[in-house]
Amino acid sequence: MSETSAEYRVLARKYRPADFSTLIGQDAMVRTLTNAFEQGRIAQAFMLTGVRGVGKTTTARILARALNYTGPDGTSGPTVKMSAPGEHCEAIMESRHIDVLEMDAASHTGIDDIREIIEAVKYKPASARYKVYIIDEVHMLSMTAFNGLLKTLEEPPEHVKFIFATTEIRKVPVTVLSRCQRFDLRRIDAALLVEHFKAIAEKEDVNVEDEALAMIARAAEGSVRDGLSLLDQAIALGGGSVSGTNLRDMLGIADRARVIELFDHVMHGRASEALGELKAQYESGADPAVVLSDMADFIHFVTRLKVTGDAAAADVTMSQTEIERGREMAAGIDMRALARAWQMTIKGLAEVKAADKPLAAADMVLVRLAYAADMPPPEELVRKLTSGAASNQGTAGTMRGAQQGCAPVSRAVQPPENSEAPDEVQNSPVPASFEDIVALAGRHRELRLKSALERQVRLVSFEPGRLEIRLSDEARRDLPGELTQKLQSWTGERWVVVLSRSKAGQTLEEKRREKETRRKQELLARPEVRAVMETFPGAKITAMRERAEQDERSDISPQTETSA
Repeated sequence: MSETSAEYRVLARKYRPADFSTLIGQDAMVRTLTNAFEQGRIAQAFMLTGVRGVGKTTTARILARALNYTGPDGTSGPTVKMSAPGEHCEAIMESRHIDVLEMDAASHTGIDDIREIIEAVKYKPASARYKVYIIDEVHMLSMTAFNGLLKTLEEPPEHVKFIFATTEIRKVPVTVLSRCQRFDLRRIDAALLVEHFKAIAEKEDVNVEDEALAMIARAAEGSVRDGLSLLDQAIALGGGSVSGTNLRDMLGIADRARVIELFDHVMHGRASEALGELKAQYESGADPAVVLSDMADFIHFVTRLKVTGDAAAADVTMSQTEIERGREMAAGIDMRALARAWQMTIKGLAEVKAADKPLAAADMVLVRLAYAADMPPPEELVRKLTSGAASNQGTAGTMRGAQQGCAPVSRAVQPPENSEAPDEVQNSPVPASFEDIVALAGRHRELRLKSALERQVRLVSFEPGRLEIRLSDEARRDLPGELTQKLQSWTGERWVVVLSRSKAGQTLEEKRREKETRRKQELLARPEVRAVMETFPGAKITAMRERAEQDERSDISPQTETSA
């Protein structure tokens, strides 16, 4: 092995930040720590959380260095401004300082490991200012271990500091979190990653195309370490230079321009062209799941453009050509079609990832998208079927497309029964029936009482000034007294509400449900409704509403819900 290869360090380690000034993307945390150190308000324990590769362990070491910083003259106190290496800095950053102990909780999960820490904190540091315990992936500790640590964590000796790091903050007990100063490390912005990778490439004397930098930043998903690992691999692949073509081959991704063309094919119903384009991308090394993921990203971008009209929705990895194509599609594609395309693509992406044959699964997703691209919404189909405007042959092709795709849900909210009082009650405050009492409660905005009357009260007998009722088991015991008081207040007359154990009828809610069931059965018997249900397998009637027809007769319009 040559001397050069023996000394080589991967970029993620070689360019690991050594102080807060070189830590990118975590400005809020750095500002908070800077102010805390300057004011002498240093916490006893810190909790660092975030996704992989954002710098949790590196930040923990920098923080340990700041706590024990002495400066070149050996007199400096704790500070985040470490312009020159101090006495302990190198050993801390290389994880070999005797007073800064790092522990991986994934392999030290038990109470015995924590008991060793509890015993060791009694002793002062050997050479540094503080004895610092860095526990990585702290969420892996057992509950017994957490409980054993609580007392020491709440009242540690003055010479001890704890720094925890985790990717699963929800698995850390609240009792531990409440004793720590928490910092959520953010994913690094794509534009910042591009600048960072470009600076490193220049230091390494490597020529990297801007397109390749954008692809690496996009694939890194906010992780510096993941991005540097990809850059390392790309440099090795390109023999010292990195091009967009080589990177596409390495990552198995498709050209973004070709993804846009694929999206254009499916949104205009060109299924054959879409399948041909996907096959060509697959043969070029593109992963079908990555192609669909990129297409979903573009659908999201086009939708944001359509809603906001602002190209700022684009990220730094998008070219001007992609932005212009996005504007064109935002102007030409209906919002319902975009929403349907997003829903079907996301669902199809999960199918592709789980399929034994990803390309075949992706083909089927594109076919569904293409056939559903110009599919009218269910309510329009219902109107056509009801009016007879569409012939059986004319709707057959559209229906086949509907069966392939996912129709948007059309919902109508039916006004609750008794939401308005009869005319005679509007003119008189005295209720003429139990239903009038419920309506009166609604008019006075006593919604809690109204709901209880509808769902928990069965009428035994009614006469003006006297009400005999039977309560359901879940009803409040004070309901009769409350109702008596309200009725006297609303009507100005004396009312008597009597509890009875006599046989009673249904609650108003039970009557409403029974009536709705009868209506659904009547609707399902209609030829036009049967046609809709047969056209959309799995469809359900979710709501019904009254509709006044031109011949002044009352009719019922169903609202259906379909699934992909």
